[in-house]
Amino acid sequence: LRPRTPGKTRQLKFASHHREATFAFFLRDCIVVTMTCWIVFAVFLALEAALLVASHSSPHVTCGSTIKLINTNHDVRLHSHDVKYGSGSGQQSVTAVSDSSDVNSHWIVRGAHNKHCVRGKPIQCGDYVRLTHLQTNRNLHSHHFQSPLSGHFEVSAFGENGVGDSGDNWEVVCSSKSWRRDNKVQFKHVDTNLFVQVTGSKFNRPIAGQYEVSSQSSSSTNSQWKAAEGIFIKMIKK
Repeated sequence: LRPRTPGKTRQLKFASHHREATFAFFLRDCIVVTMTCWIVFAVFLALEAALLVASHSSPHVTCGSTIKLINTNHDVRLHSHDVKYGSGSGQQSVTAVSDSSDVNSHWIVRGAHNKHCVRGKPIQCGDYVRLTHLQTNRNLHSHHFQSPLSGHFEVSAFGENGVGDSGDNWEVVCSSKSWRRDNKVQFKHVDTNLFVQVTGSKFNRPIAGQYEVSSQSSSSTNSQWKAAEGIFIKMIKK
């Protein structure tokens, strides 16, 4: 056997030390990443807990809350999706669905068009609000286009990035002083004085089985809504 030269011995030792150092750095990075993941997970749980407390601590619907609205007569939730009407305005369609877990049924409670709404402020009966669809960032809207099934007035989702026009404003109609989560409310369109309601008619493809939502001049049990699931922003202290 040929004896190792000193130069080759030093190279082998250097390579061995390099591998050990690389492995040490790898272990250190793994530990840092793991700790970071645990910290992020802990923060997430803390936020979830805080939101859960907030959702159960206030009986009011407040500005900034993200909620689902259930029609108490038909037991369906106000819903939208990036599917356009094939008639009328051609804007994004608004329907109602029976599936309580559908993420496309979340709406953000905001102030009226060009009006500021203080986050956590209870919504009063008679206030004007916008309801912004969480997934598409378009506002619940109405106008004088004909609805596709019942021939009433169309309800759509309108605007870009939460910005629309006065046709997005709805008056909260309720019998108490403020919009309470356990009370029925109605939404009266400010521009047309029509009430948003579920007609009972169902669509075929591409949104088969979903209920038509329209606006009509008279209020009825079809126009009664109640706050259901959601994240309710804790009421601000005066």
